[in-house]
Amino acid sequence: MKNRFILTLSCPDRSGIVAAVTQFIAQHQGNILSASQHGEPTTKTFFMRTEIDSDSLKTGFDQFKNNFETIADTFDMNWHLEDSAIKKRVVLLASKQTHCLADILYRWHIDELFCDIPCVISNHSDVENVADWYHVPFHYVPFEDNDNTKSFEQVSSLIDEYNADIIVLARFMRIMPSDLCEKYFGKMINIHHSFLPAFIGANPYQKAFNKGVKLVGATCHYVTEDLDEGPIIEQDVVRIHHGHTPEDIRRLGRNMERMVLASGLRHHLESRVIIHANKTIVF
Repeated sequence: MKNRFILTLSCPDRSGIVAAVTQFIAQHQGNILSASQHGEPTTKTFFMRTEIDSDSLKTGFDQFKNNFETIADTFDMNWHLEDSAIKKRVVLLASKQTHCLADILYRWHIDELFCDIPCVISNHSDVENVADWYHVPFHYVPFEDNDNTKSFEQVSSLIDEYNADIIVLARFMRIMPSDLCEKYFGKMINIHHSFLPAFIGANPYQKAFNKGVKLVGATCHYVTEDLDEGPIIEQDVVRIHHGHTPEDIRRLGRNMERMVLASGLRHHLESRVIIHANKTIVF
């Protein structure tokens, strides 16, 4: 695959945005490999994602980025430019259930996910076996039932030490404190074992069984201080019927969790997600 610069932006919607961006790229002899845009009529906001063949440009990354500032200022853009050749650093957090953790590590191991995984953090020491299988450094951080301030400080310190670009809560069954939610906003994603906003909180599969629903699902979302209410990146569902037991539903749900988390993480790694208020635009 060709190396590319990925430009994502949002700004007040007006005429001339696409023309200005594409003309700027052409002036730098850039070849556009992919371009997607969306105008949101309710908020009058414009969103755009463009992939540019970096080898076609007559300038390097820094110069191209600096030159784009004029366009960005003209249209009052929130924007980001990144080099696809640079791997993002993904720190994984997990608790006792390791199906999502093992799935992400496997996809990374076979190069299905283009990223680096510098460490795994868990509040269960036996999770080390999973990390060791993939030769990934493991950190055990014990949590108590009362005050976990020190534990979360240690987690945050490890995340910063490993210079994480994104933090994945792969069934990390602890509620992140508001200061960490704010610190890592847009960089921390969670997999919730329910099709949000239905059945938030604990034991959603049992709740689904009790309710007699015909579909259960999973939701990958960014973490905010409002529990299970952050901007949604990806969702999917699986059909169930009256003959399924709670364990059947959990089994089907775990399969869905793995797929939805991997898909959501891929979207983030490829810079396909733009957060807008409490929603996302996913290109």
